[in-house]
Amino acid sequence: MSDGHISAHLVGFVHLLRSMGILVGSGQLIDLAQGLTFVSLTDREALHDAARCTLITKPEDLPLFEAAFGFYFRPISGFDPAQMAIPVIRIPQRPLRIPRKKPVAGENPDDDGSDSEEHKVGVTLAYSASETLRTRDFGSFSYDEVQQARVMMRHMRWRPAMRRTRRTQRTKQRGRVDMRRIIRDSLRFGGEPVHLAYRRPRQRQRPLVVLCDISGSMDRYSRMLLQFVHTLNDGVGMVESFVFGTRLTRVTRLLRSKDVDDAVALVSKQVLDWSGGTRIGNTIREFNVKWSRRVMSRGPVVLIISDGWDRGDPTLLSKEMARLQRSCHRLIWLNPLLGNARYQPLTQGMQAALPYIDDFLPVHNLLSVEQLGQTLATVGGSKRERKQRL
Repeated sequence: MSDGHISAHLVGFVHLLRSMGILVGSGQLIDLAQGLTFVSLTDREALHDAARCTLITKPEDLPLFEAAFGFYFRPISGFDPAQMAIPVIRIPQRPLRIPRKKPVAGENPDDDGSDSEEHKVGVTLAYSASETLRTRDFGSFSYDEVQQARVMMRHMRWRPAMRRTRRTQRTKQRGRVDMRRIIRDSLRFGGEPVHLAYRRPRQRQRPLVVLCDISGSMDRYSRMLLQFVHTLNDGVGMVESFVFGTRLTRVTRLLRSKDVDDAVALVSKQVLDWSGGTRIGNTIREFNVKWSRRVMSRGPVVLIISDGWDRGDPTLLSKEMARLQRSCHRLIWLNPLLGNARYQPLTQGMQAALPYIDDFLPVHNLLSVEQLGQTLATVGGSKRERKQRL
């Protein structure tokens, strides 16, 4: 890399980072260009450290940065992709063209003393693990995949639908006439109402209530789904969280810990029936009697995360599900087994609950979690028909 082409090389390198999914702003590129005035351009390690300090802001982007730097600023002899610690696939993309130095009089413009292939850098690197991880079942995750999925969940944006409140606010559009403001403003003009003022209902985020099954049949999914509930608490804010097996336990305060491992560890210590039996009807009855008046006053969306395996009375489950559905805006049941194409809700618990479920959705991988976010963004309107057809 010559000094005359340093600006073009830096722009090409930043373009490569952006194509690999790393967010790099123009200000960071300017900081890197200014920082290189204090280091030697012939020192590859100094260039590496300067680029890493100015262009990378997230620890999870470091593996991609190392791969991109080794590829882009590779020695003339070539760069061996097998030396990288992350998967590499080849994607045909338009190559990045770096402008050549203007020829001097008497100099052959096609001969610049370097390999002609060095003037055409093809973007051939991409990180495919994240795309593969989106469709992997939570129950088959390894420890490293759980850590990667946790990072991906943290970057998800949750925007639950808004609800209309009884309070109002000023607006310039036509709506409800604000007589108090009209009369107050008319005092400036001798008591004549010159200007009309309007008010409209305020919009608030619709709260969420999550009930997560932590019984033995859900053991493969419980910890991953608790991390999902922790992400909801961190990203949405207005979330009430409960876990249940044979009894109901409120874990909203426990999941407010910033570190997800500490939060899950606190829940596992506080919950006495972890990986035990399941009595869904009894736990929903306890929720309806003890907690419904406290957390269901603003028309929340209720998420029940369970596989539907129940040892309790199905008649009680049907009765309490009907009561729970009447007190919420939308009742969504998330079943991790629903991701299997051959799954059918034939268990007694699922058969008893299904007639009172508004949305029956899978929650077995990251893709289904993303689809749940899209569903939550559309549930703020009027209530639809409140019954499933078996």
